[in-house]
Amino acid sequence: MKTAMQEAIEHFKNINYDLVNVPIQNVPHILEQFLEKEKEQMLDFGLYVKKNGWVGCKIEDLYEDYNNQIK
Repeated sequence: MKTAMQEAIEHFKNINYDLVNVPIQNVPHILEQFLEKEKEQMLDFGLYVKKNGWVGCKIEDLYEDYNNQIK
């Protein structure tokens, strides 16, 4: 499973800029489409941390473990 940010990056990498004219004004609108997924992922992560009793741990360790679980 990809994070919302990974999907946004992939989206922009896959745009063929020679064929599609994407005005810079549209970029915020495009990114807003990924916000709902980001919110869901943050809530899932919060539940994962709470469920495992990891409150107070270093966020880098939690993030690494969580991403390993969802792959």
